[in-house]
Amino acid sequence: MSKNLEGKVAIVTGAARGIGAAIARRLAEAGASVAVCDLKPEWCDETVKSLEALGVKAKGYGVNVAVSAEVDQCVKSVLADFGKIDIMVNNAGITKDGLLMRMSDDDWDAVIDVNLKGTFLFTRAVSRPMMKNKAPDGTQLGGSIINIASVVGIMGNAGQANYTASKGGVIALTKTTAKELGSRNIRCNAVAPGFIQSKMTDVLPEDVKKAYMDTIPLKRFGTVEDIAKAVAWLAGDESAYVTGQVLSVNGGMIG
Repeated sequence: MSKNLEGKVAIVTGAARGIGAAIARRLAEAGASVAVCDLKPEWCDETVKSLEALGVKAKGYGVNVAVSAEVDQCVKSVLADFGKIDIMVNNAGITKDGLLMRMSDDDWDAVIDVNLKGTFLFTRAVSRPMMKNKAPDGTQLGGSIINIASVVGIMGNAGQANYTASKGGVIALTKTTAKELGSRNIRCNAVAPGFIQSKMTDVLPEDVKKAYMDTIPLKRFGTVEDIAKAVAWLAGDESAYVTGQVLSVNGGMIG
């Protein structure tokens, strides 16, 4: 594949497994160096080794995305280790599902803190370093921030009041960030996955899978690679005039 991200440095949160690991791998395949972030540094080891095998620089960082001091320190460490930040992928997220009327304050706060506040904290922390990215002639190079939202942040979903609110907030934050940072050539977009094949979907009963499939025109669940490809496009120059947008990757489930 094209090495169109060669020379770029990316941070990916929640990158130890799943969608985050797939995003980190796709960016590395395109030539980017990757700071692999997750709650504990040892969780990142497997992803880091897989990226290094591709011939790029990679390093793992432990960070709680909901804690401002930890986020700021992580960004400082990445700058010390890599020299700059060109791409920020806010992927870290959790779920604590339950009906609205029974949802505890703690379950609401935990999901909002990780999914929404974490996205805000990392966006804020990388904005100044990205503003300093300039070509030798002084041209503002900026950067690309990609936030992982969700189809349910657009359409809602019963039993996920906290998660849907967090992802809807991520979409609104994305659009505001694009407006605030656009003059510095920093783009901000969101990717909103639909149903993605995972260990969780693998164990669903066949009748439940069929019910989900009936809502998807392409008649399949998405893969982590489907999301990673969308992120890589938004990270590169091919999408240079795209900002403030929500790219729905959901097989046509919603428009």
